[in-house]
Amino acid sequence: MPIDFHDPHNQNTYTTREADIRWMYTLRPYLPENSFTALDLGCGGGIYSKALTLLGASKVIGMDYSASNLVGAEMNCKEYPEIEFILGDALRTGLRDQSVDVILERALIHHIKDLDNCFAEAKKILSLNGLLVVQDRTPEDCLIPGDRHHIRGFFFEKYPRLIQQEISRRYTSEQVKETLAHNNFELLKELEFWETREVYSNAEALYQDIRGRTGRSILHELSDEEIEQLIVYIDDQFKNNPMHNIVERDRWTIWIARSKLSQEFSTKD
Repeated sequence: MPIDFHDPHNQNTYTTREADIRWMYTLRPYLPENSFTALDLGCGGGIYSKALTLLGASKVIGMDYSASNLVGAEMNCKEYPEIEFILGDALRTGLRDQSVDVILERALIHHIKDLDNCFAEAKKILSLNGLLVVQDRTPEDCLIPGDRHHIRGFFFEKYPRLIQQEISRRYTSEQVKETLAHNNFELLKELEFWETREVYSNAEALYQDIRGRTGRSILHELSDEEIEQLIVYIDDQFKNNPMHNIVERDRWTIWIARSKLSQEFSTKD
């Protein structure tokens, strides 16, 4: 069954990692040079709320629709006084107009059915020339074969029934770009990014992570027995090449866009 983000048992599933340093280096050139206010929309366990402070944000608002997620996020970020966590909705944040300078929507939009209103709300609360960073997987990102770095690909090879479920909730690159343009955003950059998810000292550490379904909502579609069969399948792929110091990476698409002035001018003869 799908993951229940409101279940207290899942409140720490998105708190166990640190943001990839290469991810921070990739974003830094686009962010304001001076202190800025950032919104981590769909913040989960606060991993990227922390990263935004390290990137120069003087204030970060971490917003999520799950109170359970926010409990885990507050614990994860308890040493970061510049981060405030708020229960909220991506379509109706309740924030003041033009009150934030940067919005991060990482792994958010595949949970959103109304992408147009999601970006319209971002446009509304962003300051003039504010930055919107959207990071998610396209259907193409989801279908990359599994290998010793791209562990996620093995999930769909073992259980093909998950493929349609996974890609049906993903937006194409064209859909994202068209919706950004419709809401008067200027696309500055679109890029494919292989983000390091985790480094494991050995295969068993990876398998324990899979058993816990940690940060992997798609695995909640599998029974405990199917999880064990998945682990056997992954292990079989490397039986002649034991895995040590496994660097797991996932491919994402990142769209970096700037809020433009509203084009509300009329021409007169």
